[in-house]
Amino acid sequence: MTAHHRQPALFATDPELAALVSAEETLQAETLRLIPSENYVSAAVLEASGTVLQNKYSEGYPGRRYYEGQQNIDRVEALAIERAKGLFGVDHANVQPYSGSPANLAVYLAFAKPGDTVMGMALPMGGHLTHGWGVSATGSWFRGVQYGVRPDTGLIDYDAVRALALAERPKIIFCGGTALPRTIDFEAFASIAEEAGSVLVADVAHIAGLIAGGAHPSPAGHVDVISTTTHKTLRGPRGAMLMCKEEHAKAIDKAVFPGLQGGPHNQTTAGIAVALHEAAQPSFVSYAHAVVANAKALAAALLERGFDLVSGGTDNHLILIDLTGKDVPGKVAAKALDRAGIVVNYNTVPFDPRKPFDPSGIRIGTPSLTSRGLTAAHMPVVADWISRAVDAAAKADEPALAAIRSEVADLMAAFPAPGLPLA
Repeated sequence: MTAHHRQPALFATDPELAALVSAEETLQAETLRLIPSENYVSAAVLEASGTVLQNKYSEGYPGRRYYEGQQNIDRVEALAIERAKGLFGVDHANVQPYSGSPANLAVYLAFAKPGDTVMGMALPMGGHLTHGWGVSATGSWFRGVQYGVRPDTGLIDYDAVRALALAERPKIIFCGGTALPRTIDFEAFASIAEEAGSVLVADVAHIAGLIAGGAHPSPAGHVDVISTTTHKTLRGPRGAMLMCKEEHAKAIDKAVFPGLQGGPHNQTTAGIAVALHEAAQPSFVSYAHAVVANAKALAAALLERGFDLVSGGTDNHLILIDLTGKDVPGKVAAKALDRAGIVVNYNTVPFDPRKPFDPSGIRIGTPSLTSRGLTAAHMPVVADWISRAVDAAAKADEPALAAIRSEVADLMAAFPAPGLPLA
């Protein structure tokens, strides 16, 4: 099927934009996508995200809207809410946040006032901008204090977290991050937050799919609020959810609307509902466990090839590689890998002596390749490609990168991606 036949109205109306979409389909089909926050959504999620639900304004919540004509929209949102509650075992779910950062902003609005102390993992240690880091609004409007990882192990030092929490008594503590390759101990954080009198928020944006599939412990029952995006490992559209105990439901809902935003994106809510339905199937459990198995196999294969991994490996979908020993900066390696058809992002590593825009590491993950059907048996091949590409980057050997790209495309052709139309 040609791109022209897949999207006839788009090609007829705006061939320039249609050609770019078609080019992106080809790029996603032919490359090995290792960015841990990316994935392939199903054809069903894509279809739901492009429906006439786009045409409707729905400020408010089901049964309490400021616009009429909500007979169907209310049922769509209620479906997404009930599926979220069932899948994650929570009292309350709000599926309206536009994305992860706005969802986290809603948490601040619900529980803190400007100038209050908030606590999260430092960005260079693997935390997220919205956990009180200085360049973020959350670090400007609130007094952010940060915890990190131990230099010797690359793991969170829970004694240090406790000491900081008791010294600072933050209104909110965030656990979770964007470059954490190890299991988060939600019970330990809950104990610390209780002792410090803090609201505990688990930002599980990266690992929500692993939690839903039983491949990572759940924060439900331990934390006050769970914040997550709906894409990444959860394989939904680009949106977010806030889930919480019943006692916090009103505060969270009021913070999202009218606190931060107006009408929800109903077409995204529909896509979230489909993704949550898919995540409740037995096949999703297999996928979630395969993501972790692939990551562990890839980490082992990289270690065999002399790579230095932060914390020495992984418990989840994510691997953080420190390239200092390879004498190749992260940015140089990431761009070389991209030319080799392997898509990663350069990333700061804990205690990185280099600057954030030119750091020492790269961050990789296994959600996308797992969604395509690659298994642990393929991971030595992937590790070999990464090793060859990093060596080629050090020598500026473009023919070597081109050779890898051809090999990558051959393997990808044998494992079609979900949601991508077949040529």
